[in-house]
Amino acid sequence: METSVTLLSAIKETFACGERDIAAYSPLALAYIGDDIYDTVIRTIVVERANRPANELHKETVKYVKAEAQSEIIVHLLKEKTILTEEEQEIYKRGRNAKSYTSAKNASIHDYRKATGFETLLGYLYLMGRQERVVELVKLAVDFIDSKE
Repeated sequence: METSVTLLSAIKETFACGERDIAAYSPLALAYIGDDIYDTVIRTIVVERANRPANELHKETVKYVKAEAQSEIIVHLLKEKTILTEEEQEIYKRGRNAKSYTSAKNASIHDYRKATGFETLLGYLYLMGRQERVVELVKLAVDFIDSKE
């Protein structure tokens, strides 16, 4: 039987990353990695759905990853009371309320903060080793955006 090695565990082992208290990380540090994780999962989905020119892949990806879309996604997830746990809601709120000195070029500050909260949640789950939960939430996000078309 082959054991499953996650990307996270491979990175930690290869680069001798020590164990950390993920809950103590700043929300913006979690959002930083969460943004990349979300982008990577979405890009994987887009590429796996169809092999096409890079500019078409980019256009398809943007509809899921732009701040406005992420804001709509988290509002949808929060509206459905049974989707996010209390812990996940608290992590989201920490990210949403974090004081950031940057903002998205094409998004309102409200959308940007909600998107930051969503990315914070994904970063937290990823670093906690809960990749299945990340994929589950991204599936709900993709289904929500796709249903709007």
